[in-house]
Amino acid sequence: MTAETGRLDHRRERLAEFLDSEGLDAVWFGRPNSFAWLTGGSNVVSRTADVGVAAAGYTRDDGFVAVTDNIEAERLAREELPDAFDVSSVPWYESSLAEAVADATAGDGAADFDVPGLGGIDASRLRRPLSPTDCERYRSLGRDVADALERVARELQPGDTEHEVASGLRVSLATRGVEAPVVLVGGAERAQSYRHFTPSRSELGGYAVLSVTAERGGLHASATRTVAFADAPEWLSDRHEAAMRVEATALDATRQAVDADDERTAGDVFEAISDAYDAVGEPDEWRKHHQGGAAGFADREWFAAPDGDERVEAPLGYAYNPTVRGAKSEDTALLTERGIEVITETGQWPTETVGSCLDDDFEVERHAVRRLD
Repeated sequence: MTAETGRLDHRRERLAEFLDSEGLDAVWFGRPNSFAWLTGGSNVVSRTADVGVAAAGYTRDDGFVAVTDNIEAERLAREELPDAFDVSSVPWYESSLAEAVADATAGDGAADFDVPGLGGIDASRLRRPLSPTDCERYRSLGRDVADALERVARELQPGDTEHEVASGLRVSLATRGVEAPVVLVGGAERAQSYRHFTPSRSELGGYAVLSVTAERGGLHASATRTVAFADAPEWLSDRHEAAMRVEATALDATRQAVDADDERTAGDVFEAISDAYDAVGEPDEWRKHHQGGAAGFADREWFAAPDGDERVEAPLGYAYNPTVRGAKSEDTALLTERGIEVITETGQWPTETVGSCLDDDFEVERHAVRRLD
């Protein structure tokens, strides 16, 4: 069985079950991440659009289907869609995508974007948990993201500007076929002032924090690396250590939530994160930035937050990103039946073995501050 066959079998089984449970005849996906989840391809032309140029779906009568306009149909059929999809098109000047999907739906249907006469769906719920083929592609993405990020980070100089570094990150990712929805570069001054340090013309100075969220084939991986130069502040290592310990606790809480007999939620993970901030002496830091959460076919499928009721499950990606006053620790981990596996790693960056603040023996290798002086 090929990887594509395995992925489509998984999607067919999940969507057929969904149609049965909801009493529907068709389900459609026009938003890029869910289109990619179903097809393995892209429906994106303009990255500013919430909905792509095509919708892919699954119907009781015809199986896998796709609808687009006459501009895109041939290209998508040849380059983006598996042979299993029956592609139909409408003249671009006669119909919108939503109208075309409505016309192509026999019976009751639902879509992840507004379609006249169709109901809405929570596509995130359908995308979870990941399939075995998703996990393999996720591991490959994680390695490439970490390699691209670290190659740029190792070459930094204090006089580099945040804009220059961000450009280098985008190019480094692009050479690996990876898009970069989020690129953050914070030099010593701005990394202390802001949690989302969108790149500016400021020079890096004493240290730099580089964060990316990257996408390929619909899957998203996030990672952060920190480098210190000769003039790095003395407190950087201690604050980074605190952030790493909070992140280790979040991963431990996630692992425990899946293994527990009772069903635990994002809110339970957040409670462990909040307690970890208390344990490392930074009780109010969680209030200043979100803590990350589940990841996969979105940068975050859900966030760990107070009273969060999303289910913790496996196999699925998890990307937590605790911050402590100018320091940040972040990677993407894959939780499977074998446990926690950090996938945004290369083995070429210094790490530290970090323990959880929870009452057990859980430890995980975390990426430390790399000194470039």
